[in-house]
Amino acid sequence: MKALFEEHILVMEKVLDLRLQRQNVVMGNIANVNTRDYKPRQLAFENDLQTALQLDAKGKMARTNAQHMPSEFDVRGFQGKGLTEYKPRVVYGEDVVDLDKEMSAMAKNTMMYNAVSDIISKNFAGLQTAIQEGSK
Repeated sequence: MKALFEEHILVMEKVLDLRLQRQNVVMGNIANVNTRDYKPRQLAFENDLQTALQLDAKGKMARTNAQHMPSEFDVRGFQGKGLTEYKPRVVYGEDVVDLDKEMSAMAKNTMMYNAVSDIISKNFAGLQTAIQEGSK
């Protein structure tokens, strides 16, 4: 099974972990919506993940086969970055938690998490079907 899904599953596992971390950050922002002087936090990882996976402009991986050009990506060392370089502006109302933006970020993150988990589930269902059909 490692030969079939190892790298794919490790990338999906990392994406699910990062989505969970983002959900926790968004929930922290929502929990502090009424906290005075609280600055909303973000967790960004998509651009860094695409760069690490060496995706081209069309969104296709540079290496899908061992005979293709080499790829230098190790999912075990990849992490998302919290945006700590935040410099607050003195514009009333723009540097506070916006509940609508946070709720939409949470909904989008939830949908993306569910999509990735569905992909993993279908991969294992296909593997199970192949095993069952092969044992007949």
